[in-house]
Amino acid sequence: MPILASRSLSLLIVAALIAWGIWLAQDAAGRVLSFSLLTGSAFGIVLQRGRFCFLCNLRDFVERRDAAGLVAILSALAAGIALYQVILGAWVPVPQPDRLPPGAHIGPVGLVLAAAAFAFGLGMAISGSCLSAHLYRLGEGAFGSIVALAGAGAGFLLGFSTWNFLYTSTVFNDPPLWLPGIFGYAAALGISLSALGLIAFLVLRRAQRPENGLSPPQPFEAIFIRRWPPVITGLLVAVIGAIAYLRVAPLGVTAELGSLVRTAGLSAGLVPETLVGLDTVRGCLSAVKTAVLSPNGVFVIGLVLASLSSALASGQFRPSWPNAGGLAARFAGGVLMGWGAMTGLGCTVGVLLSGIQAGAVSGWVFLIFATAGALAGLTGLRRLGA
Repeated sequence: MPILASRSLSLLIVAALIAWGIWLAQDAAGRVLSFSLLTGSAFGIVLQRGRFCFLCNLRDFVERRDAAGLVAILSALAAGIALYQVILGAWVPVPQPDRLPPGAHIGPVGLVLAAAAFAFGLGMAISGSCLSAHLYRLGEGAFGSIVALAGAGAGFLLGFSTWNFLYTSTVFNDPPLWLPGIFGYAAALGISLSALGLIAFLVLRRAQRPENGLSPPQPFEAIFIRRWPPVITGLLVAVIGAIAYLRVAPLGVTAELGSLVRTAGLSAGLVPETLVGLDTVRGCLSAVKTAVLSPNGVFVIGLVLASLSSALASGQFRPSWPNAGGLAARFAGGVLMGWGAMTGLGCTVGVLLSGIQAGAVSGWVFLIFATAGALAGLTGLRRLGA
């Protein structure tokens, strides 16, 4: 597509998203949807321009010692922790272990969470991206991501079928651990930032120094063409996450997919009518749909369309369709991610990012085991020559 035409289409998409947001904001319920749509749009632009993908960034570091993506993730976590502390301190002035902040993704911590995170990480490696990245890469024309998302839907269906057994076996007794409730805000902040600082030190110590032969870009090129600097990307992700939590709910991208699968599965008799305890835990929950549009649904729509607009503006919209082997890998990886996201109550955005920012131990557990799963998957694929 000629660059002038692609940029014109990009502007039309942005104008359409703004117009839809204005149209939605006609009543109280619509204002929530409007805010979610515009927040998702901003998130999609940042993901695409900053290439903010947990698996891609980890793979860059493992294979090329390129630490830029991991620095973006660590910056998002560190800045988000600080911003969340401001919000949480206002809502829960005196933190206590049994008084969790409203709506925060503080999930149960136990073996099931660890297994779900490992499966999710393994699925990321096999499919080539995490779920949030599959959504923004769909906007870049990576149509194989449709197959990965379909696989994730199948994984959610599998997760619903195993939930009752896992919940009654162990999850019901797994505690939702909240660092500020255990140590207080100041100590929790110090522990979290120290852990991130240690990770950053280890990453940067092994990182390959980037070449400095490129000339400084012009402002237009820096904003619309080149990849955004990692720290800027991380800070923007943190700000969007804090604003979303303040106004609507913590960031997450799997609730709508899970709700669609649960609703369709119930109609087809493939999902148990009662999912024991699912409505009592914290995270990206899959509720039976009672309305066409939901806050998470319009958030995801905004994310995909805004990433498409951003890709068109930068000339990075390149339609592609993988071969049969690539499609099979994306579907299989999607199944693992779907089961992991349903069972672990979210993904790298809902559990890992939003959870760690809120001080949830579940977020740190997800980080450790999803990373282990992703590294195992990358190692296995490398040995197989894939």
